[in-house]
Amino acid sequence: MDERDRYDQGMTTRRGVLGDAHVDRTLTRRNGFNEEFQDFITRYAWGEIWSRPGLPKHTRSLVTIAMLVALNREDELKMHLRACFNNGVTRDELKELLMHTALYAGLPAANGAIHLAEAVFAEIDAAGR
Repeated sequence: MDERDRYDQGMTTRRGVLGDAHVDRTLTRRNGFNEEFQDFITRYAWGEIWSRPGLPKHTRSLVTIAMLVALNREDELKMHLRACFNNGVTRDELKELLMHTALYAGLPAANGAIHLAEAVFAEIDAAGR
């Protein structure tokens, strides 16, 4: 796969996971400082890793959320909490995942993630999705 094909595959995967609205917002914010980084993310995170056939997107969403909880990366976690529903993750699965992270990543990390998930749920519910 050449770099253009990898970018195209990445953009398809990125849109499928995060949704068109999120990706379109990101693209409108491209500038001379972040453009190369956005291209890198699209080609490698989305075109190379998220597009691999070895794990379904559902599993990748759960693994990503667990790692973001453990690393305390709130902005990325919020984005992936919203996006995971595009991959068929349910609220009950998220609840179980967050309970599991409490054991392995710590109570404060899981507590913060639960509050963040509740805020995301409220936004989704208010938007009627």
